[in-house]
Amino acid sequence: MEMQELKPAYGSKTTRRRIGRGIGSGLGKTAGKGHKGQKARTGGKIRRGFEGGQTPLYRRIPKRGFNNKVFATEYAIINVSDLEKFENDTVVNIELLMNEGIIRNEKAGLKVLGNGNLTKKVTVEAKKVSNSAREKIEACGGKIEVK
Repeated sequence: MEMQELKPAYGSKTTRRRIGRGIGSGLGKTAGKGHKGQKARTGGKIRRGFEGGQTPLYRRIPKRGFNNKVFATEYAIINVSDLEKFENDTVVNIELLMNEGIIRNEKAGLKVLGNGNLTKKVTVEAKKVSNSAREKIEACGGKIEVK
């Protein structure tokens, strides 16, 4: 094989489609767009969600409810079962929990929920405490300081 015998792979080199040019192109007259109609016109694109003038689905469905997600206060949440890893008479606050890797960031403060069991006597410093968590902590002789 010599240099002058090299040819590109079959199908890798194709001629450009010359739309709207008759004589052998196969894309003369209507240029592959059919006869008339919106899609045959220049700039005749149909936007997403367009239903031919019928009221589109996103406008037919009723808008309902209120969402306060943007303004809602978000707390760093732990459960009573997370307090089990600490020794007796430990003061559990947000700094200790971040150092231990139980929570990642403090957000608007600490909130303790009552999921799980507790057998240790601990003092908890938190912004919010659920009633079930309060009962479980106080049943073990622990204290809660709401800040």
